[in-house]
Amino acid sequence: MRASERFTEITNQTGLYNIQAIDNIPSIMKRGLLSNERAKIINHVSIAMNEVQQKRDFIKIPNGLKLHQYANLYFDPWNPMLSLKRNQNQQICILKFDRAVLDMNNVIVSDRNASSAYAAFYTPEIGLENIEFDIVYARYWIDEDHYQQLRKKSIKCAEVLVPYAIPYDFVVCAAVVNKQAAVKLKDIGFDKKIIVEPRVFFKEVNQ
Repeated sequence: MRASERFTEITNQTGLYNIQAIDNIPSIMKRGLLSNERAKIINHVSIAMNEVQQKRDFIKIPNGLKLHQYANLYFDPWNPMLSLKRNQNQQICILKFDRAVLDMNNVIVSDRNASSAYAAFYTPEIGLENIEFDIVYARYWIDEDHYQQLRKKSIKCAEVLVPYAIPYDFVVCAAVVNKQAAVKLKDIGFDKKIIVEPRVFFKEVNQ
């Protein structure tokens, strides 16, 4: 059984996700979703947290590449990263990638945020059996126990790491927060299905 098929068998899910600035879509359509290392040498809009990226810059995957040499996807986009970007909802979209990404060569999965000191890294076949998907796909990560909350928060951000780039052909569709964002995404040239789904996004703080 392919890793992608096992993924669906375990989770009932069919996609993997990237939270992306709409302004970067033309570049992704042309070049694919790039690793941080490749993206930073071209003109692009970064929505990443600088302090997190500085931390990730020093991480090397065991028996693999540097973390910033991988393009990364989340198993679930409803996660702390998306929460932090809630006031940028109209400037971002959530790209859904086909599960077949898991079958690409040299893919690595992490059982939590890849920058965590506690992260474990696996081949997809092994990793899918070790990730706590009940936590990954839980609606919330709040816990009365501070340390459990930190643990859940990190697991929510479990990742799929693909060397260098993921071709645009793997993109299935995109979700946006409202019609205005959908118009912007369409006008910028996005040629896949656009889904307007506010519930996929966190409410802005001033709402």
